[in-house]
Amino acid sequence: MSDGKRAASAPWIRTRLRTAPGAAVALAVLVLVTAFLAAAFPRAVDAYETEGLRHDIRGADAGRSTVEVARPQPGLELPQEQREAEARSPELTRVGKALLKALPAPLRADTSSLAYGVRTTKPVVANEPWLPRPEAKPPRLTYAAQSGLKNHATLSSGTWPATPGGVTADSRAVQGAVTEETAARLKVKVGATLALPTAAQEPITVTITGIVAPRDPQGSYWSTDPLLRSPSLVPDPTDPFPVHFWTGTVLLAEDAGPVLLSTAAEPVLFWRIPPDPSALTGPDGARLTSAIASLESGPGLLKVRAVAGDTAAVFTGLGHIVRDNVRMRDAISPVIAVAALGIGSVAAVVLVMTGALIAARRKAELALMRSRGGSLRGIGGRLLAETSVTVLPASALGLLLAVLAVGEGRWWPAALAAAGVGLLVCVALPLRTTLQHIRPTLHGAREDMVSARPSRRRTVAELTLLVLAVGAVTALRRRGTDGGGTDVLVSGAPVLVALIAALVLVRLYPLPLRLAARPMARLRGAIGFLSLARAGRSSAGGALPLLALLLALATAAFGGSVIAGIGDARDDAALTAVGADARVSGKSERTTLPDELVRAVRDLDGVRSAAPLRIEFGVTMPETAAAAGDADGSGTGDRGTDTGSGPDTGGGDAAGARATTMVGVDPASYTRLARTTGLPDFPSGLLKATGPSAPLPKGAESGPERVLPVIASPAVAARLGKEQHAIDTLSGNFKVQVVGTVERVASLASTNFLIVNSASLEERAPTTLLLTGAPDPGKLRAAADGNGEEFVVQLRSEERARYVNTPMQAGAERIYLAAVAAGAGYALLAVLLSLLQTAPERKTLLARLRTMGLTTGQGRRLLAFEATPQALLAAGGGLLTGWATIVLLSPGIDLVPLALAGVAGSDTSPVTLRADLWSLALPAAGVVALAAAVAGVQAWWASRRGSITELRAGDSR
Repeated sequence: MSDGKRAASAPWIRTRLRTAPGAAVALAVLVLVTAFLAAAFPRAVDAYETEGLRHDIRGADAGRSTVEVARPQPGLELPQEQREAEARSPELTRVGKALLKALPAPLRADTSSLAYGVRTTKPVVANEPWLPRPEAKPPRLTYAAQSGLKNHATLSSGTWPATPGGVTADSRAVQGAVTEETAARLKVKVGATLALPTAAQEPITVTITGIVAPRDPQGSYWSTDPLLRSPSLVPDPTDPFPVHFWTGTVLLAEDAGPVLLSTAAEPVLFWRIPPDPSALTGPDGARLTSAIASLESGPGLLKVRAVAGDTAAVFTGLGHIVRDNVRMRDAISPVIAVAALGIGSVAAVVLVMTGALIAARRKAELALMRSRGGSLRGIGGRLLAETSVTVLPASALGLLLAVLAVGEGRWWPAALAAAGVGLLVCVALPLRTTLQHIRPTLHGAREDMVSARPSRRRTVAELTLLVLAVGAVTALRRRGTDGGGTDVLVSGAPVLVALIAALVLVRLYPLPLRLAARPMARLRGAIGFLSLARAGRSSAGGALPLLALLLALATAAFGGSVIAGIGDARDDAALTAVGADARVSGKSERTTLPDELVRAVRDLDGVRSAAPLRIEFGVTMPETAAAAGDADGSGTGDRGTDTGSGPDTGGGDAAGARATTMVGVDPASYTRLARTTGLPDFPSGLLKATGPSAPLPKGAESGPERVLPVIASPAVAARLGKEQHAIDTLSGNFKVQVVGTVERVASLASTNFLIVNSASLEERAPTTLLLTGAPDPGKLRAAADGNGEEFVVQLRSEERARYVNTPMQAGAERIYLAAVAAGAGYALLAVLLSLLQTAPERKTLLARLRTMGLTTGQGRRLLAFEATPQALLAAGGGLLTGWATIVLLSPGIDLVPLALAGVAGSDTSPVTLRADLWSLALPAAGVVALAAAVAGVQAWWASRRGSITELRAGDSR
């Protein structure tokens, strides 16, 4: 019996697929594309999170990312032989191998750059007379006997340091080497000797036998402690005056560690383990953070001490790197989740619409089967079988293509997503079809939305959904969206708003049709009345197509606004850093630009205008003004984030409250610059150099009685008030009086500044030249370098490109671009499906009306007018839904992690989401245009076929 049933099922499926191959292929293609997108999304998220984590670890300074295990020298209570044995290479190697095995997963080591040995932690003063003393301070050197020198360096001159007779703690002569950079700066030559004092006051003679060149200077072997590679000129912390001395490292022979045990330079045993991020994935971030915390102060540290000694400690900045990456990921995830849930909902609705279209086309066939005794179970089983034959292979193929397209990522989220798409289609089509045939259907029932009333069950269901959606949106609005992390309620905001709009608009849709149909009925032409009647009667205006369009338009508008906000944030950040389209300044703050340079740059092709500025940082404010600022609170809380040149003079502390930045400008040129770059309007008329502020004769000194009008930032204006205050600057001594305020000044991000007319200053030479236009970068740099001095040239375009530098940012932006494109595609598909569902009725209508004298042009206008109300409803609802979604989510969305390098909230002001007009209007206009185009194509196609073909005897249409 079962064999007979299986044999009877095969001809049915085969017959159905042969009867309607086009519908089967179209459904398979739709499922294939949807399954591909659903499976590719989680893999793409995993891919950019993985690349972001690896990029952050590889790009971090080796001193932060390397895990260093260190312990003090063996105790003096131990026998000397044991102390020396613990400092030799065999024992250090054994401990190093054991430490590698003790590393907790998922932390893995880069064994090619592993280093261990003995080093001094207290710099030793080198009194050799031939060493350089830049400010009469002798150098201070550290010494390290580190493994792997021959594997990570090449010998430039001399010989490798060795231990020919063995080295013990009592040895007083060892061999060493320095890098080429250390030799050049400290004037070390092969054969030179250095005295390393010991605790017994018997110096150890270190003979430099070789000069080496690092194979990979930026690798962890040389960069974990940069002094191994390059000496540094550092200030002396014990001297009250700003004096500097050289510090560097001398590399001893690998097995010379025991000799350092006799010194008073606090030697330690160390093992430097650089991480290998090649096997890490994005989801490993939390596990890696926990593993590092365990190593620093947890069970992992106990394992380390069991291997390296009870006094061993673990030092690393890798945990901070991973935590910064996790914070960025958590800041980006809510924005991505909005796109994912929105596009997923659109795709689900479109798939259900496809099932509804197929069910409508087969309504008569299934009604006949039902009338001849077919059971709902049998009909549903056959529909499930024939749907599964096309849907399941398409879902599997979509999963395979997603795995091939996105090569790195977890497979099970992609498999679940593709399986969900297939399951939705396999269940939705049979369920939707069989539910329509629970009761026998009567032919000819109208579904006129103007006159027909929805059933009570539908009304109750819609009201329930409406109340739940409104309650969820209200709770979201009260709670806010800035709770951090991914929240389903926040991510589902577009779905909630679109659901509310769809339910409300579907109910309100008949009202304007009813009002418009009355005056149309009195006109002589029938086109207007027929189009309104058809629009109200068509099922294309149902809640499901409208919901799909609103979801797609809201998601596309949200995604477009995010992308536009990212671009605006990068433009603003680049403008803040550079000040204009290009900037020329000196290497130091006090370097002035010669007149020849200013003229040469101003005359370059592509330069529209040039504004010279004289910027002076650290101008001391009067005591009374600073005290007043502290007293009224204006001196705190307004610290600026100076991304331009010069120090930050924000007033966050006592020193900041007494220091500000003075900017001397030419009012006319600066006003043009402010207008071109979008800065606040600059009241240049307030800085006229007249009266007491008139320009000084050449060579004259500014007197303290001169009063110069200044335009200040609000913070400085609040401190100075309206009184006159004397200030001392490098440009002269004078009094200032605030005559106006502006929020920003070009090339500065500080909130503390004074703007004066440079013509009124004693020293007027500019330190910065801001340019607008598009000068050639090569010619601009050539003009800046042609004056014999080195000047810094910054371009706004180069600064803007710098912000797109992390895989996580770039990957998230690519996903949003794909989401916008997918949303637009599904919106167009929803329009097509809604119009195709009523296409047979339209063709029949045109055929009947042509027999009554309707011309081809009138038929085209009829279909266009019929499609217009639904298209306008969807477009208007999409605009409203997109705007409401952005307003609802904008308080809790900061675009800094997506737009700029770094972590949200670090040193960058939050960038809030704003509605973008083009992102709202273009998708809505596309829906209207597509609806009109489809209606026109349908009218053209129907006019090519004769009325006899459409109107057949006995046809029920």
